[in-house]
Amino acid sequence: MNGLPFVDADEVRRRIDPDRARTLIEGALKAGFDPADDPARSHADAGSGHLLLMPSTLGDWVGVKVASVAPDNPALGLPRIQAVYVLMDAKTLTPRVFVDGVSLTSLRTPATSAVAADHLADPDASHLVVFGNGPQAVEHVAAMAGIRALSSVRMVGRTPHKVAAALAELAERGITAEAGTVADVADADIVVCATSSAEPLFDGSLVRDGACVIAMGSHEVDRRELDAALMSRAQVVVEERGSALRECGDVVLAIEEGPLTVDDLIGLAPLVRGEVTRRTDRPNVFKGSGMSWQDLAVAVGVAPTD
Repeated sequence: MNGLPFVDADEVRRRIDPDRARTLIEGALKAGFDPADDPARSHADAGSGHLLLMPSTLGDWVGVKVASVAPDNPALGLPRIQAVYVLMDAKTLTPRVFVDGVSLTSLRTPATSAVAADHLADPDASHLVVFGNGPQAVEHVAAMAGIRALSSVRMVGRTPHKVAAALAELAERGITAEAGTVADVADADIVVCATSSAEPLFDGSLVRDGACVIAMGSHEVDRRELDAALMSRAQVVVEERGSALRECGDVVLAIEEGPLTVDDLIGLAPLVRGEVTRRTDRPNVFKGSGMSWQDLAVAVGVAPTD
């Protein structure tokens, strides 16, 4: 334990780019990992907020992310969410490295979305619409640009100066994007929802058959970005049914309102393994809430080699 190395955010980014993160997550599923075997995310009240504990095991590695959520932190000039990841070898459970947990989250969430979108979007998809203007929205644009040749990227947000800042950040990364509106959904091949909204962001009837919609903005059963009308006519893919029913308001509320049922939900693993394919006669939706195995799959990319 003496001198246990810490991989900071900059080093994580140097070692793992978005494409590598996507490959690591898809590789775990192709190797046979079943997301249903992942322990449920646990919550614990702590201090001025709460902790999220996310353990997982993948092959030779075990890991746990400890994330703190302190709602009052922004007023103090501190991040609302902070996290550290502990990576251990599975044989002895000896800690091998600490990793910046926020950078892992910023990589694994869009990478998981990109895995789903790569299987659910038209191979020629070129028009992307993203709701949101925060870090996850920006990272999702980069992730989608890694799987499709995008000719149009529109970002939809409620605060113009924040949208402008996101567009400037994308421009620095060589991605051209512009401000959009809800109406752009009608022409979109891929729609990404990366917001904290508790209510649907748009009328689901705007989404074309064959289009791909990614929703990843929350892991709470009383919040949703997509309406029941879209969920009921779409092919709906989730990380796995159990986690979706525990944490995904887009799914839970649509089932309560009908006619979406639990049996309609398709797991990400069968999609990746080719047991299910995209539909052209209806929209294709992926709802993700983030799971522990995804953090571990990416953390393995910074694992010691000795």
